[in-house]
Amino acid sequence: MTLPDLSTAPQRPPVAVRTSSAKPAWKWSTSVTLVAAAAVLGACTSTPLPPWPSSQSAKTQAPAPLPRSSAAKPVPQPLGATPRNAEAVATPVTPAPALIGRNEDSLTPPYSAAVAARFPDPSIQYSTPGLGKDRRSFTTNAELAQWLNGLADARLSADARPHLLNLGTSQRGSPILGVLMTRAKNPTPAALESAGRPTVVLVGQQHGDEPATAEALLILARELAPGGLLESLLEKINVIVVPRANPDGSEAGTRVTASGVDMNRDHLLLHTPEARAIARLVRDYRPMLVVDSHEYTVVGRFLEKFNGIQKYDALVQHATTANYPEFLTKASLEWYHAPMVAALKDQGLSSEWYYTTSTDREDKSISMGGTQPDTGRNVHGLKNTVSLLIETRGVGIGRLHAQRRVHSQVVAIASALRSTAEKAGPLEQVRSFVVRDTTALACRDQVITDAKATPGQRELTFIDPTTGEDRVTRVDWNSSLTLRTLQTRARPCGYWLDAGATSVVERLKLMGVQVMRVAESGSLLAERYEETAREVSERRDVRGGIAGSGEIVRVKVTPVRAAIDVPSGSYYVPLNQALANIAVAALEPDTQNSYFANRLLEDLNQTARVMATPSLVFEEID
Repeated sequence: MTLPDLSTAPQRPPVAVRTSSAKPAWKWSTSVTLVAAAAVLGACTSTPLPPWPSSQSAKTQAPAPLPRSSAAKPVPQPLGATPRNAEAVATPVTPAPALIGRNEDSLTPPYSAAVAARFPDPSIQYSTPGLGKDRRSFTTNAELAQWLNGLADARLSADARPHLLNLGTSQRGSPILGVLMTRAKNPTPAALESAGRPTVVLVGQQHGDEPATAEALLILARELAPGGLLESLLEKINVIVVPRANPDGSEAGTRVTASGVDMNRDHLLLHTPEARAIARLVRDYRPMLVVDSHEYTVVGRFLEKFNGIQKYDALVQHATTANYPEFLTKASLEWYHAPMVAALKDQGLSSEWYYTTSTDREDKSISMGGTQPDTGRNVHGLKNTVSLLIETRGVGIGRLHAQRRVHSQVVAIASALRSTAEKAGPLEQVRSFVVRDTTALACRDQVITDAKATPGQRELTFIDPTTGEDRVTRVDWNSSLTLRTLQTRARPCGYWLDAGATSVVERLKLMGVQVMRVAESGSLLAERYEETAREVSERRDVRGGIAGSGEIVRVKVTPVRAAIDVPSGSYYVPLNQALANIAVAALEPDTQNSYFANRLLEDLNQTARVMATPSLVFEEID
């Protein structure tokens, strides 16, 4: 079976009825009246699920990303060596003395020779500045900029010239750089979308102490460039590579940004310029797939709790959060996860679902990646993308096994690129369906406001730290593959926001959520939040407290129906739009990641759930 043709569904559905046949439905004139919208929404029903392709069609094994050979074969150096312009390679702000040299690591193993022997180098030898022989440090920010500029300077092929992207500046002044690989002659987001090729975004080194991710993405950028071994994929897809999202953390060799924030828990709150840079990129280019590349702790608390060494070359997980569309989950599992596991196995690399354990030594449970809408994996998923996390063993072992770690990343990500190219048409159909279905749910059905992983047990394989042999251990396992729904509410038509909620509006718009300003005062049928309990606590994930989060306000609320007067200058966030589930994650106040809990909204009276389509006049916000 194949998916029915959904290509006629709008990719950017209207937030309300079209007011003029001369204007596209998603373009808003200076003022728009919503009087007739209730009738339109009343006629909408939840879009039925179309049939899914048979499982056999999803089991195609992706070939190895790079040729294997008996003798080590270096990957070519990047084309060009001279920076294209001074701005793109601006000299980073000199770090404080305490930060200098932290990215230098030794090769001393933190475990026995028997364990180290389990991880031989691949037959392919990768070449980047940071993987050079006798190097003590990984690729520096200046070397990374030079590499990407060298690719962008290459003029060997008019059909596939890389385009350098300056996405923003880190807190210490380093550029956050990416490179767009495309066959399109016009590289603007609008032109790429109209060309019909899906875009993939690859993000590395959000955590500065996970360097193999940036090295791998430099390799992939090179192989997508003219003359590279993956260049042919650009016949069907565009690829944006961001090797290092946290240049300050890389310079310091620390997990967090310069301000001490874990940027991979900042994709909904957007406090850091680093997370904001990624949000703008995803908003503008609307990728079909986002891959978040990380490394995980190999010894540390696993050795303390289980007397075992982490064994898997790669840990993989897709978006697992409340309100993530069912069809994107199916696409993640069948079209990406299965081929990726096969590709890794073909290269002699082991894999497992992503998992971690808390920093509490007494807590012996193991959890898959979190279910909260705060990580890049989950937030990008709610933007209607396939969103994948790929973690390779690396944290805490310095430069040990660097070639194998990079190889694991290259194999897994190249598989994801091939899956996108092979399924480009069906993926567009799935997203079109998801957008239409999400839009149709406004004012009806339920929305999940809180969900958690499902507890259970399973067997997990560790490596004995002395003998180097596998040791199977039965552990308490919190699975994110099946979520327990803890709280639901009726899905509103939208959310009203007070005129003072400008920081909230700014963040929503940065993620691509449509927000409109009330042009003329009026009234709404709404639900106010009545507070029933409150406490101040820390924001937490499956590891423990989240770095840089500070105290949050946890409240329990009861929605109370009422007619409210709304003044001009306040805001309305409609839910008959593609990114409705991002708005839900941000604006329902009684969750730890909400804008109220994190003090971006100071008072519960600054927002309300709108329960009937408003008959108001709105104006577009620049």
